[in-house]
Amino acid sequence: MQNLTIDNLEKLIKERLEDAKVLFKAGRYGGAFYICGYAVELGLKKKICITLGWDEYSTSKCKDLKTHDFEVLLHFSGVEKHIKKSLMSEWSIVMKWNSEVRYSSQAQTEEDVKLLIESTEEILKNL
Repeated sequence: MQNLTIDNLEKLIKERLEDAKVLFKAGRYGGAFYICGYAVELGLKKKICITLGWDEYSTSKCKDLKTHDFEVLLHFSGVEKHIKKSLMSEWSIVMKWNSEVRYSSQAQTEEDVKLLIESTEEILKNL
């Protein structure tokens, strides 16, 4: 993975969220669900950079950060207590995502993906 600046991360967050919305509108719920999770992951990684005063996200600085695990990333973000106190409902929905969903044939429902997109937007606003 290349090192990503905060500006690069912000651009990717917006792109992935927009990708998820486009896929959702096209009825491609599985793809929308999968891509939406990456918006959350990138948002958490951006917040880690801000919290730790890093100019870029680099797993060479901390091997524990070479992960897609939202719980690990949230822990390092500095806003874990806030998210889990104020946005537990949204966080619970976001936590249904994991990177292994790309191998799943389980269909995602329109309602589940709509809730994931809405929850993602709320979480990202609070990072």
